[in-house]
Amino acid sequence: MNYITVRGKGNPNEEGLCVQCMHMGAFDEEPRTIALTDTFLRENGYANDFSSGRMHHEIYLSDARRVPQEKWRTVIRHPVRKI
Repeated sequence: MNYITVRGKGNPNEEGLCVQCMHMGAFDEEPRTIALTDTFLRENGYANDFSSGRMHHEIYLSDARRVPQEKWRTVIRHPVRKI
């Protein structure tokens, strides 16, 4: 099931410690990019730190109505903690 949540509040600059990456391509291909990010975290002594106040965020840099899918750019941001 695909879904989207728009909260419409909060300041992304006040999220605390996070990891972020640039995903290039269709949204359906994001799991591969997230898996690479998770590998980076493990190799560098970090872990995801999701909670009700710290969630997965996406920042869409491309207009999906005007840009071909293979050129879509999305910043994916996850809260993390040092382990």
